[in-house]
Amino acid sequence: MAIIILLVMDLVFLIPAIMTFKQITGDMSGFNSLFDLVGVLFLSAWLLGWSMAPLVMTSILVLLIFGREVVRVGPDFLRITIGLPFVGVTANYDIKSIRNLRTKQPVAKSGKSWRGRHFEFDFGANAIAFGSDVQDEGRAEIESALESAGGKPLRVGEARPDELKVKWEKPPEKPIEAYISEPTVAEPPAGWLSPSALVLILANLVPIAGTVFLGWKLSDVMVIYWAESAVVGFFNLCKIVVIGRWSAVLAGPFFLGHFGGFMVVHFLFLYTIFVQGVNGTDSIGGDLPEVAALFIGLWPALLALLFSHGFSFFINFMGKKEYEGRTVSQQMSEPYGRIIFMHMVLIIGGGLTMILGGSTPVLLGVIALKVFVDIRAHRKQRTNKGRAL
Repeated sequence: MAIIILLVMDLVFLIPAIMTFKQITGDMSGFNSLFDLVGVLFLSAWLLGWSMAPLVMTSILVLLIFGREVVRVGPDFLRITIGLPFVGVTANYDIKSIRNLRTKQPVAKSGKSWRGRHFEFDFGANAIAFGSDVQDEGRAEIESALESAGGKPLRVGEARPDELKVKWEKPPEKPIEAYISEPTVAEPPAGWLSPSALVLILANLVPIAGTVFLGWKLSDVMVIYWAESAVVGFFNLCKIVVIGRWSAVLAGPFFLGHFGGFMVVHFLFLYTIFVQGVNGTDSIGGDLPEVAALFIGLWPALLALLFSHGFSFFINFMGKKEYEGRTVSQQMSEPYGRIIFMHMVLIIGGGLTMILGGSTPVLLGVIALKVFVDIRAHRKQRTNKGRAL
């Protein structure tokens, strides 16, 4: 029944995924405008996030259908392997230390209820279970194989003291002074002149230099800060991998799909309002060569911001072990508050700049406000439980 229900749910989730994939492949046959590219990227991000559900359900379905538990008996050992054919987790037990082989009916709704009636034996201080829906008659066959491999009848009774030595051995006593440490005093938050903060300030000065010396407009600054959000998302994905490790196999694509969908739609909005709006273009979307040329012309600022966030990642997150005590769910939600607040400041400031006719002082004021918001968020992020990182 569980397999049937899971199979139906898996098919329900697979149908939209397959239809979206076909739509994406059809749209990728040719697109000329930014609007077409954003549509493909948004659908791809949606598919990436949505596909996590059928992927998980298909994996569980494969385990339910093809998963098995194999018991092998050899000279002096009992080996239990759980998993798929050729892939699984194995545990080895010394037959001479196995005691009290028995069949057992688990309590309903307990951690072992899925096994039904199963075999169980004592090994040291632990009870080891294997098998499912077994009969008492099968115990004789298992017991005979174990006794034949071990060369003597299985033991019955309690564990020997030497088998519990590791579990019950008393640790050596320490003087009371060893448990007393100096009181720790909370340090102030990381200052404005910390290395990572200085690098962030310098990176944010590049758009100012571009505005003053290279004639960068409001639209250029908006694209730069959109690209910075993409950089923040990239390094946040790296942090998820560091924190979650194997769980990042699912969490990473889900974050990438959700964050990527937000980013591509946001770029279309910024490009339409601030790039095409400033240039007086009426059509929605732009030619891809023009979009590429826009990013190429802004490469100094983009490179500086990439270096700044990369420096902070390796110096603070990795070097000072900021990942300790953090969970994947916390890290997945971390960039959104900073990015949304930062872009609200930019959009409001950008609107004032457009109303005042692209005034350079107003644009520089917007950049200065963005730098302040960046550093404030950076200092807050570097503080953990009152201790500056």
